[in-house]
Amino acid sequence: MTAPAYPPKPVPGDRIAVVSPSSGLPGLFPLPYELGLRRLHEEFGLEPVEYPATRTMGSTPRQRADDIHAAFADPTVKAVMASIGGDDQITVLPLLDRELIRANPKPFFGSSDNTNLLLFLHNLGIVGYHGACVMTEIGRPYALHPLTADSVRAALFTSGPYELRPARRYRDYDRDWADPATFTAEPDAQPGGGWTWHRPDRLVEGRAWGGNLEILSWLLMADREIERDPAAYEGRVLFLETSEEMPSAEVVFRILRNMGERGLLERFPALLMGRAKAWSFQQPNDSAGKRRHAAEQREAVLRALAAYAPRTMAVFDVDFGHTDPQLVIPYGGRVGVDGPARRITVTY
Repeated sequence: MTAPAYPPKPVPGDRIAVVSPSSGLPGLFPLPYELGLRRLHEEFGLEPVEYPATRTMGSTPRQRADDIHAAFADPTVKAVMASIGGDDQITVLPLLDRELIRANPKPFFGSSDNTNLLLFLHNLGIVGYHGACVMTEIGRPYALHPLTADSVRAALFTSGPYELRPARRYRDYDRDWADPATFTAEPDAQPGGGWTWHRPDRLVEGRAWGGNLEILSWLLMADREIERDPAAYEGRVLFLETSEEMPSAEVVFRILRNMGERGLLERFPALLMGRAKAWSFQQPNDSAGKRRHAAEQREAVLRALAAYAPRTMAVFDVDFGHTDPQLVIPYGGRVGVDGPARRITVTY
């Protein structure tokens, strides 16, 4: 597999495409979306460009694929950002024109269900950026989180190493996006507790591969975008995170077990595990419940590593994925995991 290349970066004043490859939720929840658009313009100096399906609930896979094609083909657009995730992006992948996108590489930002498009770009030889959806991160209530803003700005505009740092406080509690009062106060947060290291006995350097665990499991089931020969991922740094659907520890273990049975897990000398999302409107855990969910997920991951990748180093509660603040991971980009120094460095 050819190592992915970093696409050219935008500069302030450039146009950035805003697309909805999964769901037209901007049409249902305009408050965080329009706030995110304003911040792209006012705080990052970019000019957002919308497309026909960006705010369209119930758009077809073809409509969403057409928007992606238009965004990548337009020479005046210098970067592409997803509005939000969802659960339907896998249906868009077969409709994408690989040669069109390969011929017009651009930085793409998105997380969660956007793991689909990030992996698609990776297979075209293009580094993408796991993080920074318009509604969830850029449109964060009250203000951008400083750690998120710094990471996004570095990923958007700079090239070179960037050290990830653990958040002192984090949030996984959400408020109603339909209520204007949600956006008038800083969200509640709780102590971060730092990262937890497993087998931190060496330095690992490799290209990042992974994303949302549930989406990867669907891609494996559909036999899309994941190499059948696990040796293709030898020496990569695996990064995984779970969504607001909050899969149980047993589900997490089974997904990782299946990756192990396929010969995948043992290929990764290091794993970065995002902070587990432990609260949702459907499962509003109290503090004890959130701690229990996160601890059970960690034990499930360690159980799978013990069975299939006993030498893999792991770092838990890294601030990426469905958490706030959210750090950007360069998908296919270089990552250094320094166990003895307890440091993680990515290259944007």
